[in-house]
Amino acid sequence: MFKHYTMNQVILPLDLEMKLKENDIAFAVNDLVESIPSEAFEKFLRQTGRPAYHPRMMLKIILCGYTQSVFSGRKIEALLEDSVRMMWLAQGEVPSYRTINRFRSNPLIENLLRECFVQFRNQLVEKELIEEEAIFIDGTKIEANANKFTFVWRKSVERYSDQLIEKSDQLYDELLKKEIIPAIERENEEELFVEELEEVVEKLDEKVEAYDEQIEACEAGSERKKIRSERKLPKQARKQFMDFITRKQKYQKDMEIFGDRNSYSKTDLDATFMRMKDDYMKNGQLKAGYNVQLATEGQYALAYDVFPNPTDTRTLKPFLDTIEEKYFRLPELIVADAGYGSEQNYEDIIEGRNRTPLITYNQYRKEKKKKHKENAFHVDNWEYNEKEDSFQCPNGRKVWFSHHSNRTDRYGFTRQFKVYECEDCSGCPLRDLCTKAKDGNNRKVYINEKWESQKEYVRKKLSDEKTGEIYGKRKIDVEPVFGFLKANLGFTRFSVRGKEKVKNELGFAFMAVNLRKYIAKQPIPPIDNKNDSNKNGSDYQKPIIGTIVFVIGWLCPSLSSLLFRCCHFLWNDIFIKLFFCQQSKFNCCFFQCRILFKRRLCNLSCIFITNIRI
Repeated sequence: MFKHYTMNQVILPLDLEMKLKENDIAFAVNDLVESIPSEAFEKFLRQTGRPAYHPRMMLKIILCGYTQSVFSGRKIEALLEDSVRMMWLAQGEVPSYRTINRFRSNPLIENLLRECFVQFRNQLVEKELIEEEAIFIDGTKIEANANKFTFVWRKSVERYSDQLIEKSDQLYDELLKKEIIPAIERENEEELFVEELEEVVEKLDEKVEAYDEQIEACEAGSERKKIRSERKLPKQARKQFMDFITRKQKYQKDMEIFGDRNSYSKTDLDATFMRMKDDYMKNGQLKAGYNVQLATEGQYALAYDVFPNPTDTRTLKPFLDTIEEKYFRLPELIVADAGYGSEQNYEDIIEGRNRTPLITYNQYRKEKKKKHKENAFHVDNWEYNEKEDSFQCPNGRKVWFSHHSNRTDRYGFTRQFKVYECEDCSGCPLRDLCTKAKDGNNRKVYINEKWESQKEYVRKKLSDEKTGEIYGKRKIDVEPVFGFLKANLGFTRFSVRGKEKVKNELGFAFMAVNLRKYIAKQPIPPIDNKNDSNKNGSDYQKPIIGTIVFVIGWLCPSLSSLLFRCCHFLWNDIFIKLFFCQQSKFNCCFFQCRILFKRRLCNLSCIFITNIRI
């Protein structure tokens, strides 16, 4: 026996909310967006033009689309026409894909997404799902929406620029030597700037025009040929200098786009070429991408940012500034892996922010191994005499303090070192094992006292039972979020271009991860057949039926008596069927009665609709 199915009866429209399960993700999306203060949407108001879709509704449908692994504007538009949860969130509105794409690329969306993360974190704190004791920071690289063959490299641009400067100077000196043009006033004798190149072109134009006038005035063919040969060099030089101007302007623009980077993509100027983990060819292929930084707790994404730097070391300080300015106050403990361990980062967290870094450094694991501790030639295992400020090498010779040294990296950070030098390495039988210094030079040891004290501080914190346990949670807290983003949600490549647009799309993706995680952790509600439209005996249609009867009686009093008689006949028919059914076939008969009731009700609705139209 089959359930009743027909395409030839009228189905009355129902409230779409009744079609959703009690723990559907659409309710979480709705509650989150409704928690955002109304002041955050005031900037979207416009006094002229056609009324726009409400930004709350647009934010809901995009977030819901991302939770379903739908990132395309066209596919989100399609969901609005066939997805129950999307139709409920949009309340029947169907914005076009152009409207959806314009909205999520709007610069004002950044503030809305920030409010989403702030409100979501407040809900987690209220429900005690996070402890606010520590944040876990890590980074990953996501491919940009750019062609992988549109790279521009800083070294190549610098090399071509130097060659251009050399060629332009040689050509200019040649023109001066042959007295084709007079000398011009230069700011720098080593390089011709764009303005100076343009001045040279103007003088060459004057020279070529003078030759043209002489050719027109001359009647003899031999003289005209001679003048043309003299005009050839300034004419070619003018063409070359015009090419120099175009190329020099291009190189200057390239250097402005580079900033502190070593490469960029012509398709997405903000993307940097970096190595991705998904290197299928195993040849270290570079792809245009972004370095995504994320702060989590309880496997929830609480703050994020995007950087063009391929490495994580220089992203920690600006990322912490972003968290404090836009998201929340930093907790006591900041946990990250060895990629963030540096003297500058330790100094910023301990001294600048008065927080505790649970961040290892590159040699932390290696220093704990037996091989390192038994290495007699490593300075960490040498005997140190504090009074004499000297070390003793494996051969028993003194390594005395020599002088102080400062090293400044290309980013402007200065490190201070104490330089120690062995008293005499000549004739030492262990020289080849101890140092790579050339013959006649002694081994030198560079000690950064501040760095060594920071390393000792980190080792002490990580060896503590409580903080060591918190650091051990790093891999199971922040790493699963990236795995969920890429593997489960399927977000492995951006669909927009430009850093600001990329940040907006990344915010939608991380919030989708949060919502799916939040819903998955919620307790499953008990099964209630009364509210389940897929179960026999559900009463989800009762409010609708009562509403229909009331509206019919109010709009058409003449149909009231008809309605009463139909309902009386309908219930009598059902009662007769139930009365004569056998006990073993009760469920089957009851199901037939439900079908009969629906059919009679639909026929009555058709009569009502026909009368209204008439």
